[in-house]
Amino acid sequence: MARSVIFFICVCQASELRSYLKSKGAEISEENAEGGLHLDLAHIIEACDVCLKDDDKDVESVMNSIVSLLLILETDRQESLTESLCEKLVKAREGEHWNLTIEKKHHLLRLLYEALVDCKKSESAAKIMVELLGSYTEDNASQARVDAHRCIVTALKDQNTFLFDHLLTLKPVRFLEGELIHDLLTIFVSGKLSAYVKFYQNNKDFIDSLGLSHEQNMEKMRLLTLMGMAVESKEVSFDTLQQELQLVEEDVEAFVIDAVRTKMVYCKIDQTQRKVVVSHSTHRTFGKQQWQQLYDSLNSWKQNLTQVQNSLLSISKT
Repeated sequence: MARSVIFFICVCQASELRSYLKSKGAEISEENAEGGLHLDLAHIIEACDVCLKDDDKDVESVMNSIVSLLLILETDRQESLTESLCEKLVKAREGEHWNLTIEKKHHLLRLLYEALVDCKKSESAAKIMVELLGSYTEDNASQARVDAHRCIVTALKDQNTFLFDHLLTLKPVRFLEGELIHDLLTIFVSGKLSAYVKFYQNNKDFIDSLGLSHEQNMEKMRLLTLMGMAVESKEVSFDTLQQELQLVEEDVEAFVIDAVRTKMVYCKIDQTQRKVVVSHSTHRTFGKQQWQQLYDSLNSWKQNLTQVQNSLLSISKT
């Protein structure tokens, strides 16, 4: 029912935009496109330059309306339309000097981040926040303290986010070194479950103040700990998993199955020998050592392919 109401509102909003643009002289039908909201927006954006040519007092409302509809679309359909809208805006302001200060850019990114969070688009919101924090320098990183704190909490809270090492490279996040929030992030980047449990025991009120779920943190840290173990060893016994992940014996297999579903680790359960056989695991951190491993693997594949090619050439000549 809720989706039907939202769809109806979007259709009405698109229809109003069509009517307004047509009244301004745009060559656009007042009837909504049969292809759905995506095609409607494509037509609207194509025609929106009619209200950008003059100092139209309603231009801000029109742009806000278009952006609000863009945020409703599926992520894979947003990019091309967003680029089209940006091209229209840039073309309409050719020859003018846009005085977009760094403060205005930060404000714009914050607004976009909050809008994406409200629309429950956590992945897109996280990318915007990282872009915002990445725009700070050593000189002004301290000004992004609140943003850095919010970025860490949002990432930890997101049930689909498991990799956090890129956050540690951001200057505003580095500015938080020595504080509890930075210590907590470091545990999720490279620590084990036992480290988180100890942190929680000493800072329970702090975890609660962040609005984080201890149970959800435990599940995420169990997965991250398993990922670290899987990188170090291709076989892990049930006993080791039970101890390191603080699980009762009957919950080990169910946990491994759930872990595989996240696609962060690929492994098989050997019930006979009571162990887990790992075929692949995502690295929690990706530094110089991981780049070297990747280089060695690619170089090995290259050599193998060369040998295969030479063998095929030899066969073709006989």
